[in-house]
Amino acid sequence: MYSEKVMDHFANPRNSGIIENASGEGTVGNPTCGDLMTIYIDVDDNDVIQDIKFETFGCGAAIATSSMITEIAKGMTVDEALEITRNDVADALDGLPPIKMHCSNLAADALTEAIKDYKAKNSEEVWIFYFFIFLFFYWDLSIFFSKLFF
Repeated sequence: MYSEKVMDHFANPRNSGIIENASGEGTVGNPTCGDLMTIYIDVDDNDVIQDIKFETFGCGAAIATSSMITEIAKGMTVDEALEITRNDVADALDGLPPIKMHCSNLAADALTEAIKDYKAKNSEEVWIFYFFIFLFFYWDLSIFFSKLFF
């Protein structure tokens, strides 16, 4: 039923755990089967995933797909990692039974959510930077104009 790779990743999951102060975090679940996955990513200044970890509550296939997606994504840029599909995960595990393909979809979705979280955090930091630049120039111009007219 399950390939040797699936059984290996289930019995010996890679990269399980939590990354404190992760660059991005994504959690997805499937209410039908009860699987719940959280993926944590640590991204460097070049948008490369330096570290990736997962926590999964679910069946053996859910644990194996979580483990495998961390192996695939580690060292990729976030944009490259966004291209990982559920079929990529299933193929890397030498296949999954059709009834368990949703697990590979959850793993890909959890990674996508972690990357979206990372990008949202970075976007916020950029806007905060520009906001302070605006305040600096506004303050500087207001002082200039107050001296000019008074």
